[in-house]
Amino acid sequence: MDDMTRDLDQRNTRAAAGKPRDLKRFIGLGLGALAIVAMVAGGIDYWLKTRNFESTDDASIDAYTTQMAPRIAGQVTKLLFTDNQHVTAGQTLVLIDPRDYQAKLDQARAQQASAEATVQQAQAQVVVQQANVDQAAANVRVSEADLLQARQDYDRFQKINPNAVSRQQIEATTATFHSAEAKRDANRQMVGGAQAQVRSAQAQVLAAQASLKQAEANVQAAELQMSYCTMTAPVAGIVTHRTVDTGNYVNPGQALFALVQDDRWVTANFKETQLADIRPGQTVDLSIDAVPSVTFHGKVDSFQAGTGAAFSVLPAENATGNYVKIVQRVPVKIVFDDPRAKDYPLSPGMSVIPYVRVR
Repeated sequence: MDDMTRDLDQRNTRAAAGKPRDLKRFIGLGLGALAIVAMVAGGIDYWLKTRNFESTDDASIDAYTTQMAPRIAGQVTKLLFTDNQHVTAGQTLVLIDPRDYQAKLDQARAQQASAEATVQQAQAQVVVQQANVDQAAANVRVSEADLLQARQDYDRFQKINPNAVSRQQIEATTATFHSAEAKRDANRQMVGGAQAQVRSAQAQVLAAQASLKQAEANVQAAELQMSYCTMTAPVAGIVTHRTVDTGNYVNPGQALFALVQDDRWVTANFKETQLADIRPGQTVDLSIDAVPSVTFHGKVDSFQAGTGAAFSVLPAENATGNYVKIVQRVPVKIVFDDPRAKDYPLSPGMSVIPYVRVR
């Protein structure tokens, strides 16, 4: 009797111990089933939401950057901006010591004034030589009149009876006639010489005018060099990456700072296998790591005419060696279609995840 009681107690004890284990197993199986259902539901929901989108994490903010460099050599006398300052187009940014260039400009202007005086002198000489031509022509007319008179006297004496005039009168008339002819010829030669002098003076005018043009060009070049002493912003943007300070001596082409222009867009490097359904004009949701609380809106603008590898420093030479196919990426330009983008400091290089709605 005691043995039977003892066995019954042991069975009751084992049954009581087994119930918690069965309950835990049941709860575990239930939680596992719920987790599987949640994963399946989440997967279906993700598929339903993403099937209409193409996305990539290889995307960033982009902007045009203007590298600012001087066109002349000189010492920087003043900087009129601070780091990361926004400047407008035409705003003065850097002043370079202008004294050397001012001296060259003054010298060029003096040479221009001298060239102008030379032109005026040459033009006056043309007037003088033209007056000599007119005087020589007048002398020709006078000598021709004298010659006409001498010829008439000569012809008259030739027709008169030789016994009616003396031989001395005939010889004098003949000498006067030949002398008038010589004077006429001489005056004609003087006209030709005076005309040659006019042409020479006119050539001097042309030479002086050419020198004047050269002097004017030198003045313009000096003024241009002088204007380079003042560096202005060619576009609006933010000054960044400054490497110059007041007192530095700079050389032409030396990078002093950069201007990041105001316009911003996203460059998204999609795989070539993702481009089948992407078209310009499609709407895009933009998630920017720097502004996680805001989803910006944009639209597809254009595609680069070539993969990123095609424009790399060392493009692939697929016609040589062993070829391994690699999925290429194509840069796609996405522009902001959201006025809120101007309210945040979006800088080139910031990471972006674009979601392009393709359906």
